[in-house]
Amino acid sequence: MSQRRVRVVAKALAGLLAGEVGRFTAAESGPSREHMRARAVREMFESLGPFYIKVGQILSTRPDFVSPATIEELCALHDSVPVAPFRTFEPVLEAELGRRWHREFRDIDVNRPLGSASLAQVYAVILSDGRSAALKMQRPGISSVVRADMAVLRRAGQLLSLLKPGFAEVVDIDGMLDVIFDAMVGELDFTIEAANMELGTRMAEGFELLTVPGVVLATPRVLVQEMAPGCSIRHVRRVGLSTAQRQAIAQDLLAYMYHGYFVGRVFHADPHPGNIFVHRDGRATLIDWGMIGRMDRSMSLKLALVLANIAQNDGDGAAGAWVELGKATAWADIEGFAADMVSLVPKVATASLEELNFGIALTTVLGHSTKRGIKTHPLVPLLGKSFANMEGSIRHLAPELSAAEVLRTELIDILMDLACEMLSDGYAARGALELMLTADQGFNQARGVLRDLANRETRFTADSPTRAQFSGRLPEYALAALAGAAALSWRNRGRKDA
Repeated sequence: MSQRRVRVVAKALAGLLAGEVGRFTAAESGPSREHMRARAVREMFESLGPFYIKVGQILSTRPDFVSPATIEELCALHDSVPVAPFRTFEPVLEAELGRRWHREFRDIDVNRPLGSASLAQVYAVILSDGRSAALKMQRPGISSVVRADMAVLRRAGQLLSLLKPGFAEVVDIDGMLDVIFDAMVGELDFTIEAANMELGTRMAEGFELLTVPGVVLATPRVLVQEMAPGCSIRHVRRVGLSTAQRQAIAQDLLAYMYHGYFVGRVFHADPHPGNIFVHRDGRATLIDWGMIGRMDRSMSLKLALVLANIAQNDGDGAAGAWVELGKATAWADIEGFAADMVSLVPKVATASLEELNFGIALTTVLGHSTKRGIKTHPLVPLLGKSFANMEGSIRHLAPELSAAEVLRTELIDILMDLACEMLSDGYAARGALELMLTADQGFNQARGVLRDLANRETRFTADSPTRAQFSGRLPEYALAALAGAAALSWRNRGRKDA
């Protein structure tokens, strides 16, 4: 590992993340100088390579430590490189598919790639059976380059934590890097991306207007998938869909993301306009599943409670749920954060996508929480990126749509899914195990008290296992209660209908 590269990256991150880049007074330089510096940051990320482009894109969702001018530049980061000749990829095809790889394809349009990025290049092909498909090939040697960059950034992050201990107290640098690394696994191994696509397909089964391309063939460096019909969502006007069709697709896309966050707990982390195709038949296809995010049940429930409070215009409730989502430092200003949320939430709850980006609002909350000394879960920036990208895509379809209104509409279905999960055998078994553990702890405490009484040494401890189990998990139990109520309501309604 190059120590010089580590120092360069650490220094750049220290300036960027600590807010020292682009934050100048008007007397010193003025807005033009600030934007020049921000542009230099963006160009630095692009020059460092594909991995740093992804890092820069995620940093664009962190207004808590990146200046507005720098955020604007980082949002413009694009993973596009000059097209490489097809012969560059022939050794990859031979290594992955064998010397007779030609037999898999009837034709390959080698002169006009469908896409060219720093990690891979994509071509339109006709398979041996006559079907149209997309052939995605990893650039030779790129995987080792990215993994080396990951090691460099990990070391740079450690140095940054030492240089900026106050910053590290509210920003989990290691955790944030873990999220980025985990999300990118599928981009370095196409068999993982293929598995992600199959998972995305299962998640789309309940949405009649959404599809995910089928996987034809997958190896670590070669992926062949069905061709996505139509055109990018940014060119939807060419398709000629009616207003009702566009709104229906937009509604399904947002609902799909919500169910991914709160029920499946797996979500497409990069649903920008280039990764969503719309066809004239009124259906949409989500492509490029190399980068996904995952969260555990507890976090998804807490996040659901945050967004539900925002959708219901409850600033205090949203503030409390957000604090549960993260961790308050010793110097946290909880009251100040609650005041921030009371001011922000009414602007979000009723706004359309044309008026306000719900995903950007989420990152604005992140900015307030960091400023007030609340350490946020490291997955939140990736969620913010995913949400903001999806909203940006949907804005091409139906800017009049309100993300908060769609959440209010979908919340009952989400609660029903959670209620069904709670009534499943697996959930019941886990609940039984927790109950047994609590009972065992209570028995041991009771036995200890009896022993102390027998020895005339009565000692009581303040800790209560039951209270400890509920501490910090109120959002989960609150949503569990709501889910149970929804299930009972549904069952009673079914009886009345019968």
